[in-house]
Amino acid sequence: MQPVETRYLTKIFTSGLLKRLEVRALDDVSITVHNGEIFGLLGPNGAGKTTFVRILLGITHKTSGEASLFGEPTSQYRVKEKVGFLPENHRYPLQLTGEGVLRYFGSLSGLDRSTLNKRIDDLLHLVNMTKWRKMKIRKYSKGMLQRIGIAQALINDPDLLFLDEPTDGVDPVGRKEIRDILKRLRDEGKTIFLNSHLLSEVEVISDRVAILKQGKVIKSGTIDEFTTTADEYEIQCEGNVDENLIQEIQAIDNSARTENGIIFISATDKEIVNQVLDKLRSNGIFVKSMSQRKSTLEDSFINLINDTTAQ
Repeated sequence: MQPVETRYLTKIFTSGLLKRLEVRALDDVSITVHNGEIFGLLGPNGAGKTTFVRILLGITHKTSGEASLFGEPTSQYRVKEKVGFLPENHRYPLQLTGEGVLRYFGSLSGLDRSTLNKRIDDLLHLVNMTKWRKMKIRKYSKGMLQRIGIAQALINDPDLLFLDEPTDGVDPVGRKEIRDILKRLRDEGKTIFLNSHLLSEVEVISDRVAILKQGKVIKSGTIDEFTTTADEYEIQCEGNVDENLIQEIQAIDNSARTENGIIFISATDKEIVNQVLDKLRSNGIFVKSMSQRKSTLEDSFINLINDTTAQ
């Protein structure tokens, strides 16, 4: 049983007189999230990300298709006991302390006093907030609120964690600490479903991602599948590669070029790659490394969103 699975999930909102105006927020979305992975859902504003999560949480009803959590329909409320959720721009009563927030949500989850006390201590330590457990929420910084929010989402010890913009407004040190927390939770077997506009963060931490555009999944896969440029290689050499040698390499691969001391070649034939390497070595050039060229997740995301054929 997968933590999250949807098949041809569709959501249509209607408005206007006689409800004749239709907005297709989700259009045949099929996504599977595997146990023990961090999965990132990406897309521009209005792509349908929030609607997708709301359907999984049972907040919004689907129009058609299937959606399940751990093999159970999302309408089964008992399955929510396995789920934790941190919404974007979450708000807590300002008169509560950080500890008070966790105690309140733990009580809502039905935890007994002994179990709840231990959970509060453990989670405050996990998110590095033990020192500020008695401080009022109104005095918390944005980063402190995010940490308490993650602890709140974990209070019922869920198997599946939905996080919406968990590092929003957090400084670089805080973002690194939150990434480490999420990796630790994944290593403990928890599954994390992540929404974030910070693509550099998603790239560092996610195992797989999917991109939504106008309610449709236009691509999904591993981070490597998004960032590896097919048939383009970069070769780092030790020593100077003079212009004459570059011209000889271009005779082998006319797309070859240099940039900041790195040789780039585009070759669909692996034999051409070997010929370029042989040419360098026969001229006394030491090849330090060769790898397929990488782009960033952000570059890949922007190219896909701007691609008019990606519908």
